[in-house]
Amino acid sequence: MSENVEKSSSGLDTAKWLVVFILLSGLVAANHYYAEVSVLYRALAAVATAVIAGFIAATTDKGSRFLTYAKDSRTEVRKVVWPNRQEATQTTLIVLAATLVMALILWGIDGIIVRLVGFITGIGI
Repeated sequence: MSENVEKSSSGLDTAKWLVVFILLSGLVAANHYYAEVSVLYRALAAVATAVIAGFIAATTDKGSRFLTYAKDSRTEVRKVVWPNRQEATQTTLIVLAATLVMALILWGIDGIIVRLVGFITGIGI
């Protein structure tokens, strides 16, 4: 029984997505066609059209699932314990020091390999 409900809403969702696609395609076409009109008016029309398309998309099944996911993600971000300034600075300095050490090690290994290959092949640098 739930399959019938999903299929009927799927057809409605398809129509809604088609309307969203038509709105956004019309927005692009109108922006190109009315290129001589002020950028302010075109931007306001673009924002209004995008908001309308967003509201229509939010009423679909995928749109509502996305909104639920976004709300859950925001809740999870609020639970994160963010580092204070001192911790962030210390971590940044540790990363920079480790990067410098690895760069020097790789530079040294590269120099050794270049000299070894030059010695084996007889080609000087």
